[in-house]
Amino acid sequence: MTDDALPTEAAPESPVVPRPRTAEVAAYLAARMCHDFISPASAIVSGLDLLDDPSAEDMREDAMNLISGSARKLADLLAFTRVAFGASASSETFDPRELNKLAAGLFGHMRAELDWKVDAPTLNKPAARTILNLAQLAGGALPTGGTASVRAVEEAGHLAIAIEARGPRARLRPEVIAGLEGRPMGEGLHGHWVQAYYIALFLEDAGGKIFSKVDEEGVVFAATLPLS
Repeated sequence: MTDDALPTEAAPESPVVPRPRTAEVAAYLAARMCHDFISPASAIVSGLDLLDDPSAEDMREDAMNLISGSARKLADLLAFTRVAFGASASSETFDPRELNKLAAGLFGHMRAELDWKVDAPTLNKPAARTILNLAQLAGGALPTGGTASVRAVEEAGHLAIAIEARGPRARLRPEVIAGLEGRPMGEGLHGHWVQAYYIALFLEDAGGKIFSKVDEEGVVFAATLPLS
């Protein structure tokens, strides 16, 4: 028998990691939203406790400021989340100016600044979700401040989205990259992973694509999806 005739040993196949099921994703999203809401809600309760404390009369103004600021943050988060994560059954199309207000409300409680330029008369639900969620990821990638630039333009029946996060110490967690690529989380924080994975899921359902890049200058997200 010649060497050519010798049997070869098959290379071991990489284990297939199953994609998270719908129920698991829903549970992680619910936990993520609760995490976002609990901080301002707890601050409101703390402010009310101060108002009820007769020994804290000199702190009433601080308590009212805490309640007011936290209530505004909670309202902004709820309005943003309703469109970015929720079904928002009352609307199938969105005015980019209204989305700008939602994003601006969110960035009012972040260190990063928002630069919004979306050149489209209306956006369908997948496009609206994509822009809002990627804008939030961009803001989260700038923990010490910077600018999140949101750009979107219609091109040949598709919407092209480009979002850049530029600033000192700009970063993107590995679990976010895994989620955007449609991969299970592995190690890391579910709250960061699930938002990115959610984006990958609804973009896939809408026939779109998502890309991300991290370099020395910051973080870039790019997405395309059909307009209809």
